[in-house]
Amino acid sequence: MGAVTVGCSVPGQALGRSDPEREGGLEDTRAALRAIADAGLDHVIIGDHVSFRGGRGTDGLISAAVYAALEPRLTTYLSVYLLPLRHPAPVARQVATLATLAPGRLIFGVGVGGEDRHEVEICGVDPATRGRRMDECLEVLRGLLSGEPVTFHGRHVDLDSALIVPAPSVPIPFVVGGRSDAAIRRAGRFGEGWLGIWCSTRRFAAAVALAVEEAARYGRADVAWQHGMQVWCGLGATREAAREQVAESMERMYRLPFASFERYVPYGTPSDVAEMLRDYVEAGCRSFNLVLCAADGADAIAGAGEIRRLLNP
Repeated sequence: MGAVTVGCSVPGQALGRSDPEREGGLEDTRAALRAIADAGLDHVIIGDHVSFRGGRGTDGLISAAVYAALEPRLTTYLSVYLLPLRHPAPVARQVATLATLAPGRLIFGVGVGGEDRHEVEICGVDPATRGRRMDECLEVLRGLLSGEPVTFHGRHVDLDSALIVPAPSVPIPFVVGGRSDAAIRRAGRFGEGWLGIWCSTRRFAAAVALAVEEAARYGRADVAWQHGMQVWCGLGATREAAREQVAESMERMYRLPFASFERYVPYGTPSDVAEMLRDYVEAGCRSFNLVLCAADGADAIAGAGEIRRLLNP
C-alpha cells in the first residue's frame, strides 16, 4: 500500500463557493499556496461554480492555471469541475493547455452539480439531463485528450473529426465525484477513481468494489486507482472549538443543520481527524481532500500537514 496523498483548500475559499468580499488577492493566495506546500501537502483542491446561489463561484480551470503558476510544488485537484455545463471540445483545449504548461500536475475531478438547479438552467442545460450529458462529455473529452480525431454523435454532443493536439505528455487522471451508484459506475467506466463525500467506510469499500466491477465490464482491468474522499473537517485545540468552526461554515454553505452531516465530519485536533480517516484508508481510500475550518488559516494548513504525517507513519 503506497502513501496516502492529502490536499486542502485555500482557507476561506470553500471550493469555489466562498464570499468574494472575504477572499484575498493574488499575493494572499500565493502565500497560502506556499504554506500548503511547506506543510508537506500534496495538492490544493479547487472548486468550480458558474453561478452558485446568488451568483457566486470561481472558474475551476482558470483557478487551476493560476495556482499551478504560483506554486510549482503543488498538484492542482479540481474537486469538482461541472463538466455537463460545458461543451467538451473547448474544455479539452483548456485542459491540454494546462497540461502542457504544468505536466503531471492536474487531477481532473468532475461532477454533475445540481445543488442549485438555477445554476444549471442558466447554462442552457436541463437539470434532468446532467447524467447523460456527463457520460457523453467524458467519452468525448477522454478521446480528445488522446490526441486522436474524435467523431461522436450523441443526444447532447455531436461532432465530426474533432482534434486537439498536442495531447498531454503525462496522462491526466480523471476522478468522478458523486454519492450515487451512477457516479461510481461512471468512475469505473471513464475514470481513475471515485471521489466520495459524506459516506460511511462500509459504503466507501462497496463503492471501490463497484467501480472495479464496472471497469472490468468495459475492459479496463489495469486501472491505477486513485479513489478519494472529500472531507469537511474542523480543527481546533479542543473538539468543542473545532466543532463550532466546521458547524458554522457548513450551515452557512448548505443551509442545513450541522446534525445532517456530523457523523461524516471529523473535528478536533489533527490526531482526532487522522484517527477517523484511517478507517477510510483501510476501505481503499488513497487520497483525501480536506476542506479546512479553523479559527486561523495558518493553523488549519499546519494541522492538515500533521494529518498527512499521521496517515503516513
